[in-house]
Amino acid sequence: MRVLVVGGAGYVGSHAAKRLAREGHSVFVLDDLSTGHRELARYGELIEGTVLSEADVAAALEKALPDCVMHFAARALVGESMENPALYYQVNVQGSMNLFDAVRRLRPGAKLVFSSTCSLYGDAGGRLDESLPLRPVNPYGTTKKLVEDLLRDYSRAYGMRSVCLRYFNAAGADSEGELGEIHEPETHLIPRLLRAHKHGAIGDFRIHGGDYPTRDGTCVRDYIHVEDLADAHVRAMDYLLRGGGTDVFNLGTEKGSSVLEVARAVERATGARLDLSTGPRRAGDPAELVAVSEKAGRVLGWRARHDLDSVVRSAWAFIEKHPRL
Repeated sequence: MRVLVVGGAGYVGSHAAKRLAREGHSVFVLDDLSTGHRELARYGELIEGTVLSEADVAAALEKALPDCVMHFAARALVGESMENPALYYQVNVQGSMNLFDAVRRLRPGAKLVFSSTCSLYGDAGGRLDESLPLRPVNPYGTTKKLVEDLLRDYSRAYGMRSVCLRYFNAAGADSEGELGEIHEPETHLIPRLLRAHKHGAIGDFRIHGGDYPTRDGTCVRDYIHVEDLADAHVRAMDYLLRGGGTDVFNLGTEKGSSVLEVARAVERATGARLDLSTGPRRAGDPAELVAVSEKAGRVLGWRARHDLDSVVRSAWAFIEKHPRL
C-alpha cells in the first residue's frame, strides 16, 4: 500500500513510518520540520511542506497517491495552547481541514488514521473508556476534539472512513536506537528524568504532589510504548482497508504507573540512585489516568506488548547516544 504520513518527522509519526516501511509499504512523509526533525524522517520519501498550505498538501497527495493517510501533524503542548490558542486552532483544526478537503478532492478513496489524545476526556480520572463524555479543559484537547468531530461528520456526509486513536502517555524509543523523543522544551516525565540524570541536574527535579489518593501518593499515568502506538496505527489502517467503519479507540497498557514507580524504573535502567524531592500539587492534575483499551483489542487485535521497564530502557538507550539530549 501507498501511505502518506503527515507529520512523519515527529516522534510518533516517525515510528509509524518505520513500521510501515518494514512491512513493505511505500511510505511518503509530509512535514514542515517546524517541530519535527529531518534525522527522524529516514523511512519514506520526505516531502517538505505544511498542512497550512493547500498547495503543499495537494502536491504531497499528487506525489504519494496514497491508499491511506496517517495524520500526526499538530501542535501538542498544553501550556503553549493556553498561551497561544490561535496557533492551535490554526495548525490543528485549519491544517486538518485543509488535509481532509484535499483528500476528499484528490484521493476520495483514501482511508484516514488520526493521532488523537486522552486529553479529550478532560478532568475525568480513573480508568477511562471510549464511552465517556468528551470535556477537554485546554485548547490543545479542544482542537483535537474538533478534528475528531470533523472526521465523524466527513464520514457521514462524504463516506470518508477514518479511525481516531486516543493515546495515553506516549513514551519510549525505537528498539534499534534509530528514533526517539526529541522535544524542546521537553515536558514528558520519563525523558525529563533521564535527561536530568544524564546532565547531573536531578537535584533540580521536583515531583508535583506526594499526597494523592494513590498507592504511594504520587500521580498515576498509563505509559504506552511508541512502538506499540506504531503497531496500532498499522492495524487501524488494515482495519479500514478491510472495510471497517469509522471509529475511535483508546491506546494504553491498562496498567498505571506512579511517578515514584517511573523513578524506580529510571534507576534500574541507568544504575543510578535518584534522590527526588516533592513539591506541591500542580493545578488540574487528576490522581490517576489509565486507559481501558479492550475495544482496540477486540476490534483491531491490538494490545500493548511493552512494560514500563522496556519503555524506560529504550528511552535511556536513545538519550545516551544522542548528543543533543
